[in-house]
Amino acid sequence: MEYRKLGRTDLTVSALCLGTMTWGEQNTQDEAFAQITLAKASGINFIDTAEMYPVPPRPETYAATERIIGNWFAANGDRDDWFLASKVAGPGNGISHIRDGQLKHNRQHIVTALDESLKRLRTDRIDLYQLHWPERSTNFFGKLGYQHLPHDLFTPLEETLEVLDEQVRAGKIRHVGLSNETPWGTLKFLHLAETRGWPRAVSIQNPYNLLNRSFEVGLAEVAIREQCGLLAYSPLAFGMLSGKYEHGARPAKGRLTLFSRFARYSNPQTVAACSRYVQLAREHGLDPAQMALAFVTQQPFVTSNIIGATTLEQLRSNIDSQALNLGDELLAAIEAIHQEQPNPAP
Repeated sequence: MEYRKLGRTDLTVSALCLGTMTWGEQNTQDEAFAQITLAKASGINFIDTAEMYPVPPRPETYAATERIIGNWFAANGDRDDWFLASKVAGPGNGISHIRDGQLKHNRQHIVTALDESLKRLRTDRIDLYQLHWPERSTNFFGKLGYQHLPHDLFTPLEETLEVLDEQVRAGKIRHVGLSNETPWGTLKFLHLAETRGWPRAVSIQNPYNLLNRSFEVGLAEVAIREQCGLLAYSPLAFGMLSGKYEHGARPAKGRLTLFSRFARYSNPQTVAACSRYVQLAREHGLDPAQMALAFVTQQPFVTSNIIGATTLEQLRSNIDSQALNLGDELLAAIEAIHQEQPNPAP
């Protein structure tokens, strides 16, 4: 397993991170424990979760993922072996069950969310605490264009970062990170950190895959020059890039089969582009999912690639993608498809 430096810290994390958002919904605790066992044996030391998980969010399963991870730590006593990341939710549809849905990135919500996460995770600190998405209205979750709302009211970023600073000083979190953030938001947070002496974001967790390379426009340079690397989520585009949904197939336990809300990668142009990438992988004798994952992992602005799975077989294959090095010829072929059908999925 390759390990990479996290931001400007002296810490290193595995180039593959274990994603957990299916635990408590599509996966039982026993299945999650088996995934953790396999990931650890493979050299993964980085695990990512969120107070909102599992997905899709429901009152009945709220925070089940963090509880499962906490139960693992309690049963195995290996908390110190893991770099643990979690997130505080922001405002949005479908999460009215979280703190009555009146979510803000202010002192009240951050402190409450963090303390509850610590209890569920059965730990005294979270290594990386991330803002799950901006409180302000901007272009995240399936939007490429930005539409400005002049009267948009949101917690000042200064207040948010000051509260996070207090939590770092209290020892509850070690580092802060961003997620679903824009170039403006990222640079604003970094500037505030440097001018006020507050914690500097060490990472940004945004979607990045063959069907959505919008991170490359603006944020890639920020990630490299500011050493605020990408934690890439959705590297398989909800499993589309594995090829299992080709020709309209809907496997019984597939996420797109179970949950109609996950339609971001289902528009006609995305399906067409996806088929080309799947075919390209097969023409080169490669597993489509492994090719898609390897493409993400080897990008210079990526700190860690967040992989998830619902079966051990899937997880083992995803982990094995780390050994795959995409050569110049294959990368050129990938780029040719991208040029013809750039970012078909927002």
